[in-house]
Amino acid sequence: MEVSEKVKVLQDLIKIHSVNGNEVEVAHYLQKLLSSHGIDSKVDEFGDRRANLIAEIGTGESKKILGLTGHQDTVAVPNPDRWQHDPFGGEINGDYVFGRGAADMKSGLAAQAIVLIELKEAGQLPSGTVRFIATAGEELGTPGAYRLQKQGVADDLDALVVGEPTGGNVIFAHSGSMNYRVTSYGKSCHSSHPQNGINAIEGLLKFIEEEKHLFDNSKDDQYLGKVQHSITVIDGGSQVNTIPDSASLHGNIRPTAAFNNIKVADRLNDALEYINHTTPFQLELKIIQDFYPIATEPNNDFVQIALNAAQRNYPNDIKLDIINGATDASVFTLNRPDLPVVILGCDDWNAAHQNDEYTTISSYVATIKAYKQIIRDFFKE
Repeated sequence: MEVSEKVKVLQDLIKIHSVNGNEVEVAHYLQKLLSSHGIDSKVDEFGDRRANLIAEIGTGESKKILGLTGHQDTVAVPNPDRWQHDPFGGEINGDYVFGRGAADMKSGLAAQAIVLIELKEAGQLPSGTVRFIATAGEELGTPGAYRLQKQGVADDLDALVVGEPTGGNVIFAHSGSMNYRVTSYGKSCHSSHPQNGINAIEGLLKFIEEEKHLFDNSKDDQYLGKVQHSITVIDGGSQVNTIPDSASLHGNIRPTAAFNNIKVADRLNDALEYINHTTPFQLELKIIQDFYPIATEPNNDFVQIALNAAQRNYPNDIKLDIINGATDASVFTLNRPDLPVVILGCDDWNAAHQNDEYTTISSYVATIKAYKQIIRDFFKE
C-alpha cells in the first residue's frame, strides 16, 4: 500500500464515532478492508452496537501463534470547542494527523490491519499464525476483551503485541487498574438541627483522610515503583437544608506485581472496617473494575525481538520502559500469566485523551514496519 492509502485508512477510522461504543462500525470497516485484500475475518456483535473482530493470516506450518491486538473505541470529547481541529475529521497538517483516537489507538489498530494486508499481498505469509484481535470497550470496562477471554482467544497465543501509543518505546510492564466506589451511610435530618442526624459526607471525609496515606508503606515494585492512587469523583447530598444520609466517592488505584490487586483490596477493606468500628459512619466498598498488572522480563526473547525491531525502524532513540496505564492485556493474561506481552505503538502516550489528539505519519509508518519486523523475526526458524 502507498503511504497515502495507509493514511486514508487511519483517517477513515478517526471519522467513525466510536466514543465508548459503536465498535460495530469500526469492525465492519476493518472487515471490508481486509476482505478487499483477500483476508477473511469474523465480526462478533454482542448488542448495543458493540463488536469484536478476529482475523488470521499464516501458512500454519508452524504451531506458533502471535497475537496483535488493539481497541476500536475512544474516550469522549467533552469540550470539542476547545479543539483547533475537528475531533472526528482526521485532519492532516504536515506530518500530523489529528482526531480523537489518532494516538489511542486507531493508529495502532490501522497499523496492525495494514501489516496483515501487506504481508499477504507480498506473499510473505508467516510460517505460523498471526491473529489480529480488535476489541470493544477497552476505555470503559473492557466488555470486548472479557468476552474474547471467555472464548479462549488468548489461550493458545505464544506472544502478544498491544498497539497502544508508546512513541516506539517497547513497554514490557504496566500497572493494573482498580476502580472502586465507597458509599457512606448516615442519618438524614433538617440542617437546622444537624446534631440529630449523621452527615454521610463527613463519613467520606474520614475515608479521604485514611486514603491519603493508605499505601505509604506498600512494597515498591522493581519495575512499576509505587502504587498510584487517587480519589476522582465525589457525590453527596441533594438539598442544601437537609443533612444527607448517603454520599459516595469513586477512586482509581494502580496495583503492581509487588503490591497486587488482592493486597490493595485488603487495604481498602481494612480502612473501611476501622472507620465503621470507630465512628458513627457506615461505609461500604464496591470494586467496579479490577485489572491486574502485567510484566514480562526485559531480557525475555520476545521483548528483545520487539526492541530490535523498534530500534531498526523508528527514527528516534528507543528504550525499554514501563507505563502506569492498563491495557486489554490485563484481561488476556488472566488465564495466561506466563504470556509474553509488549506494548508498542505510534507516538506519545501523553497525546492520548488530550484536546487536539494526534499521531504523526512518520511514526505511523515506522510502526507498520516494526510490526512486520517483529513478525518476521518471531517466526524465523
